[in-house]
Amino acid sequence: MSGRPEQLFPLFAGLETLEGVGPKTAQLLGHLDVETPRDLLFTLPYGVVDRRRRDTIRGADLPATLTVEITVGAHRPPRGRGGAYRIFVEDAQTDFQLVFFHARGDYLKKVLPEGARRVVSGKVELFDGMANMVHPDHILPVAEAAEIPEFEPVYPLTQGLTQKIAYKAVQSALARLPDLPEWSDPALVRREAWPDWGTAVRSAHGPHGLDDVAMTAPARVRLAYDELFAHQLTLALARRRERKARGISSVATGKLQSRVLSSLPYRPTDAQARAIEEIAADMAAPARMNRLLQGDVGAGKTLVAFMALLVAVEAGGQGVMMAPTEILARQHLEGLQPLAEEAGVVLELLTGRDKGAERQAKLDALGRGDIQILVGTHAVFQPDVAFYDLRLAIIDEQHRFGVRQRMELAEKGVGADVLVMTATPIPRSLALAQYGDMDVSVLDEKPPGRKPIRTAIVSTQRLDEVIDHLRKAIAEGRQCYWVCPLVDESEVSDLIAAEERFKRLRAVLGEGIVGLVHGQMPPADKDSAMAGFQSGQTKVLVATTVIEVGVNVPNATIMVIERAEIFGLAQLHQLRGRVGRGEAQSTCLLMYQPPLTEGGRRRLEVLRETEDGFRIAETDLEMRGAGDLIGTAQSGLPRFRIADLERQAALMALAQTDARALLAADPALDGARGKAARMLLWLMKQDQAIRLISVG
Repeated sequence: MSGRPEQLFPLFAGLETLEGVGPKTAQLLGHLDVETPRDLLFTLPYGVVDRRRRDTIRGADLPATLTVEITVGAHRPPRGRGGAYRIFVEDAQTDFQLVFFHARGDYLKKVLPEGARRVVSGKVELFDGMANMVHPDHILPVAEAAEIPEFEPVYPLTQGLTQKIAYKAVQSALARLPDLPEWSDPALVRREAWPDWGTAVRSAHGPHGLDDVAMTAPARVRLAYDELFAHQLTLALARRRERKARGISSVATGKLQSRVLSSLPYRPTDAQARAIEEIAADMAAPARMNRLLQGDVGAGKTLVAFMALLVAVEAGGQGVMMAPTEILARQHLEGLQPLAEEAGVVLELLTGRDKGAERQAKLDALGRGDIQILVGTHAVFQPDVAFYDLRLAIIDEQHRFGVRQRMELAEKGVGADVLVMTATPIPRSLALAQYGDMDVSVLDEKPPGRKPIRTAIVSTQRLDEVIDHLRKAIAEGRQCYWVCPLVDESEVSDLIAAEERFKRLRAVLGEGIVGLVHGQMPPADKDSAMAGFQSGQTKVLVATTVIEVGVNVPNATIMVIERAEIFGLAQLHQLRGRVGRGEAQSTCLLMYQPPLTEGGRRRLEVLRETEDGFRIAETDLEMRGAGDLIGTAQSGLPRFRIADLERQAALMALAQTDARALLAADPALDGARGKAARMLLWLMKQDQAIRLISVG
């Protein structure tokens, strides 16, 4: 796979090699992220103008864009400064005016000499009973009128770029389309009645009506699919490399698992049972597991994770569970401790706090295999941490962990299986785009016994009532979170907002009852503020969003979120999930500052209606779009030019199946379709994939 195939050279040449594109136009196209003819071909028109020629404008439904042949009549220059320059013209049946502002008369006399025949095309409107065409888009001698396309595609532009220039440049790029082999599954192409790639590009740029610029037009679906397929092929190559890394087969005996299951006061949900089964099967297989466990708040991920760790122990090895922060690591330890006691396994914690002799003792025990399950922070990555026989690594909260860390951790145990847990429900299409290299298990049922959380929407004008409500709850021994908004990106003002609220609540509720935690605090202060709340010493915790991940205080039954309308839906759902963890009925108060926008109201209502994180995430995706949802820059989510993740989720799933099937049938991509797929990867600039093939 030495370098880009020669057939593609013309598509990757400089823009200035295109007709009518000079340095200035090339620079303007750069603002649209168009750097080569290939990028231009993937910039599809979003509209189409019907410029078919008619005999007359008479009988047309105005205003409309019309194209007619006319005879030029009298010119009437403007009377005063800034007036309109008018030219009377007539077509086969009626007369109308061409109108120009800021016009140069001598230029117009040259282009439209009196008595000449011309073809004009532009928007015609009625003005004072007279039909006017203001600034025609096209004015051509009859002999050259064929230059006006019958249907003119409308392209996204930037200041200084005209439709004419864009159209001409695209036509010039289309002239160099190479004839490429078919990389998609022929059966799929037949079933969907898709055109081949070249035909699809030509017809996407030659729409004959609005249907042809819709996302559902076959040519567009085909091109979107090519984009998704290239992306999924890249992920499938990465997945294969991961799995090829020889794994270890860890076969469960079920002995320890059954002890834990029989001690539980309830039966696992079907979703939990299914996930445990999928994980155990992956761990028993010789290839390395790379699985994502996706579960909503309170869907019982801890039990599933622990069962997976027990598979490792039953098979004679060790497991490690990693959390992004010390607080969360301790919390996992607390959650797993009772289960570990039932199973009779040794569980230990390793964080950055372990120092000196105590740390060394833990490391020795780990190296001897005396510690069977380790819970830790990224301190586990340090070079002197060596396991006796690491079989499984579980990583909590994916978004803090990129592919690189997944690999680093896997190096610790040669071929250790990897399970990533996330509490953020992600719509299926995004999960496929982001974690397409992984296999996914979903927990979409709640274990019995969790009471629904009452959610209310309140205006900030009722702040005093809310504080009264708190006072009563505290008197009954309850605790409360009070989340302050991230007002703007500067952390200083967030801090001020949180401190102001803290002071006001402290003044009303009394000293020592209210704690404060925010992003600017030294970690030790943050930990002690959290600890004070966890132990029940402080009753109200005022916080910026630092508390969204994972803290567990069963006695906290009220969650107040200020300016809820400026938070994302997924984030509100995560925050709400911090309450409702104990026996008592919990409440979440979403406080908004009126007036609410239509979108803001709809978002808050969705939360009031449902606690289903997946439904909430789907709504969020519909309302905000994929880029906003995970902040494209940091998510590693690809930017697609044609495909639309929100509305083409099914296409993404199809692309994943197809990509995995192709690799299974032709691992080296040496067959006819494999070679075509390599061409696609070059065309889609999937350089990473190309490297994976050359080393793979």
